[in-house]
Amino acid sequence: MSTLRKLTIDDLDVKGKRVLVRVDFNVPLKEDEQGNLVVADDTRIREALPTIRALMQAGAKVILMSHLGRPKGQPDPRYSLAPVARRLEELLGVRVRFVSNIVGEAVRQAINSMPEGGVILLENTRFHPGETKNDPELARQLAELADVYVNDAFGSAHRAHASTEGVAHYVKQAAMGYLMKREVEYLSRLLENPEHPFVAILGGAKVSDKIGVIKNLLPRVDRLLIGGAMSYTFLKALGHNVGASRVEEDRLEEARQLYEEAQGKILLPVDHVVAPESPTKRPLRSSKATSRTASWGWTSVRKPSSATARKSCRPARWSGTAPWAFSKCPTLRRAPLPSPRRWPSHRPGRPDRG
Repeated sequence: MSTLRKLTIDDLDVKGKRVLVRVDFNVPLKEDEQGNLVVADDTRIREALPTIRALMQAGAKVILMSHLGRPKGQPDPRYSLAPVARRLEELLGVRVRFVSNIVGEAVRQAINSMPEGGVILLENTRFHPGETKNDPELARQLAELADVYVNDAFGSAHRAHASTEGVAHYVKQAAMGYLMKREVEYLSRLLENPEHPFVAILGGAKVSDKIGVIKNLLPRVDRLLIGGAMSYTFLKALGHNVGASRVEEDRLEEARQLYEEAQGKILLPVDHVVAPESPTKRPLRSSKATSRTASWGWTSVRKPSSATARKSCRPARWSGTAPWAFSKCPTLRRAPLPSPRRWPSHRPGRPDRG
């Protein structure tokens, strides 16, 4: 498999070198009793630890960068990686220096003063407007910070951003981290020689981010379950009332064509919870599709058959934002898409986790 012949950190001599590592620290934050932001779930941080520790032990100067949330290209304290730096420091048991920028003189000085085996975490890459635009100048400035670039952000690798795709064009040497290597090996096996029936579950906010993934998966899978906010673009394209839910209006025709070309392979959510605003501000209310949903948004989804799959089928692997894959699942069956007038209601006492 050609993907597996790419360099990994085991192929590199990093002693004394500056190693810029793109990790996926896009973790949920919450307020503690003192009102300070802390990490609510450190799973993604823990997944990056093997790569970070291996580089530290090899004597590298480890420079970590990640995005968090959608701060829209400007600094926003709600999305700062400072709480992540504190949690990473606890998990590593060594000092993690946090730098409140991603490029510039302060960042260069912090890196120059690093000891071998030291760790620095840069601020949220999305605080810079050039990150999501894959700005070549930002990518070049990031590359200047390092001798080696390592991508270990599997959950973000599909995005052509300055810190993922852009920077790789300007570094002398690039390689995969352990998390990236593991996931690439696993998905390569699934995609090249899957066992059937083969079902994938895909989520996310934007159809536009997943078009390529969907087109590549459809010839390989028996069913593709689509959830998350992207499902509402499909539902609206099929004529359903989705209220004020997030929809990519410019992708409606493409979503409709994909659904039709899939010939029954794509399954969309059949159970929803609606609310006039974010459920973190006001309790959720359940509803069938009525006139009030014109200004309300669908806020939570139970993916059809996924609960059945978890109970009756052994998942191949649960993998961040990647497609969830199940094989040998005889209980999975096609669920008909309900009429817009007959959305199933949410059962009280069982909060959804969409």
